[in-house]
Amino acid sequence: MSKLGQIGADARKLLSRCRSGVLSTISVEVAGYPFGSVVPYCLDAGGNPFIYISDIAQHTKNIDADPKVSLILQAAVSDDVQAEARFTLLADAEKIEAQEPDMARRYTRYFPSSSGYRQAHGFSFYRLRVFQGRYIGGFGEVYWLEKEDFLLPTPFTADEEQGAVEHMNADHTDFMEKRLRKIDIVSPKNDQKPVMAGLDAEGFDIRLGDAIYRFPFPNPVQNMREVRETLKSMA
Repeated sequence: MSKLGQIGADARKLLSRCRSGVLSTISVEVAGYPFGSVVPYCLDAGGNPFIYISDIAQHTKNIDADPKVSLILQAAVSDDVQAEARFTLLADAEKIEAQEPDMARRYTRYFPSSSGYRQAHGFSFYRLRVFQGRYIGGFGEVYWLEKEDFLLPTPFTADEEQGAVEHMNADHTDFMEKRLRKIDIVSPKNDQKPVMAGLDAEGFDIRLGDAIYRFPFPNPVQNMREVRETLKSMA
């Protein structure tokens, strides 16, 4: 793998592992100033983050006035925050006018409580169409990346992913519990069970309560047959 390819892969790992970031929008209340807020996100079929935000939120009003945004992601914070990897995405926020059932279905698997948001206030999906990113791997490791360097489309359909997730959650809870134990996470001895939230070409995500844990595949997969073979080997 080339140097640029490795940097892009490292940036993508951070994008896939994080599930929230600081969204910066251009304020309409204080003209010209950036406005930051914490938002959870999922990745769409093209690898772009998408968010689910309230129509009355300040960042939503800012986006509707000017769609230019950034989203900064931070690796696990240590005592030396500047030694940790971080990734700033530059994007244009695009409101999804017509509800996309695949998008809503995936988001709900990662954030189940979101299914009730609409009852309180209107919520809408926004896709962050990324065009560039700045990845910092540590001190002195600073790189500008184009979207082609780090975005990776999902190689299978939303229905295929849903079917695989449903199968794993119905029949293979033991597999997920073993994966969690390998990283010293133990399921509580109550009704809270691990569930597979989603998968993509490079790995899968297990949700335990509100926490989401990322598990990479040994090698990228290209189709569901390879997903089955890889999960079987990991078991």
